[in-house]
Amino acid sequence: VLRLLEAQLQEQRREHEEEMEALKNQVDSMQEELEKQQQAFLQALQLSPEVQVELGLQQEITRLTNENLDLKELLEKLEKNEKKLKKQLKIYMKKVQDFEASQTMVPVERRPHERNMQVAVQRKEKDFQGMLEYYKEDEPLLIRNLIS
Repeated sequence: VLRLLEAQLQEQRREHEEEMEALKNQVDSMQEELEKQQQAFLQALQLSPEVQVELGLQQEITRLTNENLDLKELLEKLEKNEKKLKKQLKIYMKKVQDFEASQTMVPVERRPHERNMQVAVQRKEKDFQGMLEYYKEDEPLLIRNLIS
């Protein structure tokens, strides 16, 4: 039992030392990064105001570019999901049409309860405001419909 406890203690000590070494390395890398940032900040303070503004603009452009790329990735993901959902919708619509076609073949007397079953579709009331989106080639038709 004593040997087993000693082995467990040595294992825990070894794991602790490895963890401490990893944390020391992390602290060292963070200190180096902090020193680099401090040097960059001191250099920025020594620059003229015009150069400081330009540097700030470059940093903002970089940040916005990264944000834009993230948004593009999200857009692509959403478009892919939209295509998938549209494909599923087409499949389900086909199934519904097949089902309705099979129901029309069943004699009326076999489905008396069907007349009582009506599907209630709730619609949200939407208040549309803003610009109208249309294709350029549809412009004459749109103007004609608006006038009439």
